[in-house]
Amino acid sequence: MRLLDKTVVITGGANGIGAVAAALFGKQGAQVAILDFDVHAGEAKAQELHATGVEVAFFQVDVADNDRVKEVANQVIEKFGKVDILVNNAGITKDAMLVKLDAADFKQVIDVNLTGVFNCTQAFLPAMLAQGKGKIINTSSIAGTGGNVGQTNYAASKAGVIGMTKTWAKEFGRKGINVNAVAPGFIETNMIHTIPDKVLEQIKLLTPYSRLGTPEDVANAYLFLASEESDFINGTVLEVDGGMLK
Repeated sequence: MRLLDKTVVITGGANGIGAVAAALFGKQGAQVAILDFDVHAGEAKAQELHATGVEVAFFQVDVADNDRVKEVANQVIEKFGKVDILVNNAGITKDAMLVKLDAADFKQVIDVNLTGVFNCTQAFLPAMLAQGKGKIINTSSIAGTGGNVGQTNYAASKAGVIGMTKTWAKEFGRKGINVNAVAPGFIETNMIHTIPDKVLEQIKLLTPYSRLGTPEDVANAYLFLASEESDFINGTVLEVDGGMLK
């Protein structure tokens, strides 16, 4: 098992990519803390994983709420005793062309996707520093590396995640902590359900594999960056987009 006796924190772990990653990490021997705003889905996922033998706990949190994040960080450490891996996976979209983008929607996406990564990393970092080792994996997007029509707020948040990732890699690398980012392409999750079928077909044509990515594709990238196999990888952005033409 590649993560035996490791404690993993996954934000947005109740649904989509996060839920798949939680199951995969548990299968690889990790203790899993699922953090999510969705109480029903979070509790259900925790029960599902517990039934398969995974040591798992669910913690309800809005990652944009700094005070609540700090509370949950303390609860996770009290429960598991340590934190080895943090996967900042939580994210939302509020898409619109710039001329129609509501200021409140811009702020909400930044609050969750960017400030939420800051909040969670700052809250769990002391535990990693104390043990002199850790892995932080931030979820960016190809929208953050190349922009995307109708996603001013989302692209800005994900580009910001890359900037923080590279900064933290320099700050924490000397402390034994690896910080990397994963930039998924178009992945088959609820996030793409608002995209018209015709547009999805065009997206597939831009990908050499002629398909969308799966949550498993991204979760496997998380696993690699969380494992000892990536110990000399720091400050990188791993694009999981099937070689999509940009």
